[in-house]
Amino acid sequence: MLCKSCGSANLDEFSAETGIRRSGLENIDKQAVLVYSELIVCLDCGRAEFVVPNAELHRLPKRNISAA
Repeated sequence: MLCKSCGSANLDEFSAETGIRRSGLENIDKQAVLVYSELIVCLDCGRAEFVVPNAELHRLPKRNISAA
């Protein structure tokens, strides 16, 4: 596996606890959804990737996008 940003093979896997919430000041008081997953980090450029498990995916807030 290679880093999608820099092409390095210097990747490592870590356990991660991540709090996810929508950005913006209007969301600052909203509770974050805690996600526990494996995190792949490029040790050369710092790019990180993880997959939100299904158990937490449904708890993320849905964006209300109106048709233009």
